[in-house]
Amino acid sequence: MWDPALYQRFGAERSRPFFDLLARVGAEKPRAVVDLGCGPGELTAALARRWPGARVSGLDSSPEMIRRAAGIGADIDFRVGDVRDWQPGPDVDVLVTSATLQWVPGHADLLTGWARALPAGAWLAMQVPGNFAAPSHRALREVARSAPFAAAVGDVLRAAPVDDAAGYAARLAGTGATVDAWETTYVHLLPADPAEHPVLRWMEGTALRPVRAVLDDTAWPAFRAALGTKLAAAYPARNGVVPFPFRRIFVVAKTVVKEAQ
Repeated sequence: MWDPALYQRFGAERSRPFFDLLARVGAEKPRAVVDLGCGPGELTAALARRWPGARVSGLDSSPEMIRRAAGIGADIDFRVGDVRDWQPGPDVDVLVTSATLQWVPGHADLLTGWARALPAGAWLAMQVPGNFAAPSHRALREVARSAPFAAAVGDVLRAAPVDDAAGYAARLAGTGATVDAWETTYVHLLPADPAEHPVLRWMEGTALRPVRAVLDDTAWPAFRAALGTKLAAAYPARNGVVPFPFRRIFVVAKTVVKEAQ
């Protein structure tokens, strides 16, 4: 279960990679624009503002997120669905998926399948977190493997659910697409809070969600406390802020344009 309020705690920091990704998409007058993993919908609305003549739709597996998205009042078709079941229609000229595919095993095959199925000259833009080797996630896995949490958490956490930019680029280039791929490490300066570490608050909206789902109301506060202690050591406050480096992986591909016979 996703909690839109938790996810939106750091809305400005979470949305910046979306706009950095979108800046590399050169579509001018797309017919249809799709946002896979649209979340609470505010960023999907930005797609509608950029391309007001397009038919814009958003898909997300979370009913809670789609309910929030439907309430923003935009002329967008928001629906609950699984990205693994989605296939592009013949008029989808822009496909965007931001901070979603890290949750989907086997998503690299989905990307190449979409690139081949999209119409000629369409744009596919994706962004995923690349911070799974960061101190935050190492601490998360250490606590999850420790007693008394290991039995309940099991294997819900994956150590390396994404590829690097070069790997994605090679896959999409293999479809004949023109590819632009890069990586960026953002340094988020999160306000220090003596009551609760800000990186813990950040992770509670995303990375901690699978753990919360399997822990009961007794184990969960103990898990948070143990993780918070490790995060405070890994990310100390400096001058009132906690620097939080966050690596992200970006790929923009334009599908092959067939030459006229």
